[in-house]
Amino acid sequence: MASVGEPIFLDAGEAALVVEFGRTVDPAAHNRVLSLDAAMAACELPGVVELVPTIRSLMIHYDPLVIDRTALVDAVRNIETAAADTRPVRRWTIPCCYDPTFGEDITQVADQLGMTPERVVALHSGATYRAYMYGFLPGFCYLGGLPKELTVSRRVTIRPPHPSGTIMIGAGMGLITTFAMPTGWWLIGRTPERMFSLAREQTFLAAVGDEIKFEPIDLEAFHALDRRAERGEVVATVTALP
Repeated sequence: MASVGEPIFLDAGEAALVVEFGRTVDPAAHNRVLSLDAAMAACELPGVVELVPTIRSLMIHYDPLVIDRTALVDAVRNIETAAADTRPVRRWTIPCCYDPTFGEDITQVADQLGMTPERVVALHSGATYRAYMYGFLPGFCYLGGLPKELTVSRRVTIRPPHPSGTIMIGAGMGLITTFAMPTGWWLIGRTPERMFSLAREQTFLAAVGDEIKFEPIDLEAFHALDRRAERGEVVATVTALP
């Protein structure tokens, strides 16, 4: 885990400030982001309009007629210094079917990495991930914690749209999708779980910062769980972390 130093303050237009922690996908940096996000929300600083946590930075939208940049930076420095550390408190176990029906790219990924498809599945399902952020499209869950052995560049050519619930990897990260669309990531499985649902009180299944593990299931189990998820049932399991 890389060390994280002092935050860097970057302007995003005239009414947004980006507080950046480090340059890499790192749990320590993400903990700082989440800690600052929680502390800023709790203090309700006048002029702050919205907080947007990402993998290694927090974007603060603010009203410059209420608080100027210098005052905001000073406030953020004081708040960040006093913020309590934020660590994962829940772990979701999400069913994933790696059958070639869904894991269309497993063989090609395995060939690139010089391993068997079975080894790709074992490495992917054996890792513990972190939900770093939602972005790009509603519910798209970006995951850190992909084993280094599975680091592979993104595809040279974009593949056609894939179904929602597809589990993908690329450029050292993982992703769970929610909408069908073209992609340059590698498709290695699919979950019957709905990571995003407007019909659910908890629209986003996992909170940013939660841990995630994948439980391998076969095609029969996938279709059975998919029918339950279609009726609105949450088919993933969640446990509290000590």
